[in-house]
Amino acid sequence: MTPEGEHLALRQEEAIKDSFARQAFMNHLGARLMTVRRGWCEVIVDYRPELTQQHGYFHGAVIGAIADNASGYAAFTTKSSEASDTALITVEYKINFIAPARGDALVAQGQIVHPGKTLTVCRANVLCLENGKEKLCATSLSTFISIKKE
Repeated sequence: MTPEGEHLALRQEEAIKDSFARQAFMNHLGARLMTVRRGWCEVIVDYRPELTQQHGYFHGAVIGAIADNASGYAAFTTKSSEASDTALITVEYKINFIAPARGDALVAQGQIVHPGKTLTVCRANVLCLENGKEKLCATSLSTFISIKKE
């Protein structure tokens, strides 16, 4: 990678961190941005009883929210940091819950499937972490649109 490319990547990473920090809902969940690289993003949320459903598992809304965020920021990594007048907005997402989300934390791993100029498609796997072991609990497929900010 050229020095210009590295510098651009650093600016994009800072823009992503800044954007994530402004999300009140992610802050409410206690979600943290972990790994960000071109086409990839990880978001983690630690277990808290108030994030569970009636059986004590992580609530599906928490799983969906971090899957959406990990995918959205993975998509954002391919957008130019110079394009400050554009935003990525979720058009749709589908999520499959594979196993009960029980554990110490959830990790959503978002990855680009197709980086388009207008529409970008991503997938995310959400893993439950329990006693140092990972278990797949959900997977999603998302589409994002690049629009001009109002």
